[in-house]
Amino acid sequence: MVDTQPETVRCLILGGGPAGYTAGIYAARAGLQPVLYTGPQPGGQLMLTTDVENFPGYPEGVQGPTMMEDLRKQAERMGCQIRMGTATQVDFSGPPHRVIIDGRHTIVADVVIIATGASPRKLNVPGEEELNGRGVSYCAVCDGFFFRGETVAVVGGGDSACEEALYLSNICKEVHMLVRRDQMRASKIMQDRVKKKSNIIIHWNVLVDAILGKDEVEAVRVRHRHSGTLEELPVKAVFIAIGHIPNTEIFRGWLDMDEQGYILTKDCSTRTNIPGVFAAGDVQDKIYRQAVTAAASGCMAALDAERYLQAVEAAQTPEPAS
Repeated sequence: MVDTQPETVRCLILGGGPAGYTAGIYAARAGLQPVLYTGPQPGGQLMLTTDVENFPGYPEGVQGPTMMEDLRKQAERMGCQIRMGTATQVDFSGPPHRVIIDGRHTIVADVVIIATGASPRKLNVPGEEELNGRGVSYCAVCDGFFFRGETVAVVGGGDSACEEALYLSNICKEVHMLVRRDQMRASKIMQDRVKKKSNIIIHWNVLVDAILGKDEVEAVRVRHRHSGTLEELPVKAVFIAIGHIPNTEIFRGWLDMDEQGYILTKDCSTRTNIPGVFAAGDVQDKIYRQAVTAAASGCMAALDAERYLQAVEAAQTPEPAS
């Protein structure tokens, strides 16, 4: 049941990844008194990552969860109020804008920064959900260690799939790379690296039909596209690397998006088509998708929100009598 007494805030941030926490840092420093809801996975995708070696300021690298804890603490120290909870419904007919958290608590906000991130795309085949965490994984760096010396499979043909396969080839006995077409979408340099690895076996024109196993992954069943024949490959794990889906479903009908669901922002800014609503991080970036670029866009969103509020307040201030 939705509460009858909405809470009013100046700046509401949705999402607790690098974009959201950085937006919280900048918005708090600007005096916007931001309230941040972490979403279902506080810390975002970096909570599933081990070594992060390419984020500035960590010369020896850092564990993904450690970096996100650092960002959270910094945002809180600046004055950002961080809460557990997920946006389940929005009404952007304002300003101000209304957001319902967990189906019950209503927030009325002058500005909203959307930093809800993206989720791994799933195959939606039998066995995927049942064996998730028991051999089915969406992050080789996170889970590859558990399959050292084993035979595994990687699904996908893009740069991410190649990176997963290359990483696994260094610790696993054999890597079956399952590509649905007769060529990869990956960059040439990544394809060349994969093809040079003697323990990466590329299967062209195959679709995953099912992931097999009782208590853990035992095999992956593939369907050959041209002949329709089925083949079972004995593997201990299946790493799925077929892209991501932006977490933007609740914003459909309000915000302009592309065909994949990424929020469209205007003029190299974080502004959306709705005044007072801004988007940062993986919800609007399908090209770079790095922690550092997400953090940068979180900074941009807070600055854009601050300037927007300044302009609104200036327009509402009556001119002094002459």
